[in-house]
Amino acid sequence: MRGKHRVGKQRSGGMARSGAVLGVGMMAAVGAGGMATAQDKDGAAISMPDIHLPDVEDLPGLGALVSDSSDSSGGSGEQAGAQAAPLTQAGLTREQAAEGSQDPGEALRARILAQADQQRDSADDEAREQAAQAAAAKAAAEAERKADAEAAREKREAAERKRKAEEEKKRKAEAERRAKLARQFTAPLSSYRLSAGYGQAGGMWQNDHTGQDFAAPNGTPVKAIHSGTIKEAGWAGSYGYRVILQLDDGTELWFCHLSSMTTSAGAKVSTGDVIGRVGSTGNSSGPHLHVEVRPGGGDAIDPLAWLRGKGIGV
Repeated sequence: MRGKHRVGKQRSGGMARSGAVLGVGMMAAVGAGGMATAQDKDGAAISMPDIHLPDVEDLPGLGALVSDSSDSSGGSGEQAGAQAAPLTQAGLTREQAAEGSQDPGEALRARILAQADQQRDSADDEAREQAAQAAAAKAAAEAERKADAEAAREKREAAERKRKAEEEKKRKAEAERRAKLARQFTAPLSSYRLSAGYGQAGGMWQNDHTGQDFAAPNGTPVKAIHSGTIKEAGWAGSYGYRVILQLDDGTELWFCHLSSMTTSAGAKVSTGDVIGRVGSTGNSSGPHLHVEVRPGGGDAIDPLAWLRGKGIGV
């Protein structure tokens, strides 16, 4: 339909005025959307009738509000001007109207696009913040892992240093002990050559060898290995001339096949005292010193191991 249509003013109450505003708002939105859509099409002419509104003060985007308390003569003039305004201006803001914009659909589209850009920028900022927080958390976890690994490595190195220090301390203590014992013990001969050893089988003795032989020239001085008391000194059958030196702990040291003895039973001797001389008496195939070690006067043990345990290098 063409022509002008005027809606009668309703001053009876707020409900009538609100219903009119709602209806006009819906028409403005539909008109704006239609114009925005029509701009994307070519060659289609769109014309819209100018619809004049009854209550101009309730319509957005049409200038200053008109007070309801205005007198009838002044109000009718302003309302007449507002009613003459076209609906196609309803979607414009005051700023857009001041700038001369005439297309409410395009203005609405621009506002929607601007809002979308703002939301997208906000989402991008949030994503970047989350990524930064995740990177910071990952870096903190990696730093903590490296710190734990470094602490574990330092702990292992400290334990290894402690172990080596304890081993070195034990080694030094053992060396000192041996040095001290070496000052208390001595080898039975100054010069010798090891021959038949402990436990060795042979035709010269009935059972396995019970001592250690030190080959040396006949008459070589035999020294007391440690201080003690001469328990026996005399002939002992297959051992030839034998001297038994008893130490304070009860260990007996036997010196056998002597050519002569320079001490007697009951004598007190000190480390290094000469107690006899190398010979070949008894069951012997040549001049040598046969030494036996018998802890507590019992069975014989390896003399070399015992002597080395006392710090003697034999």
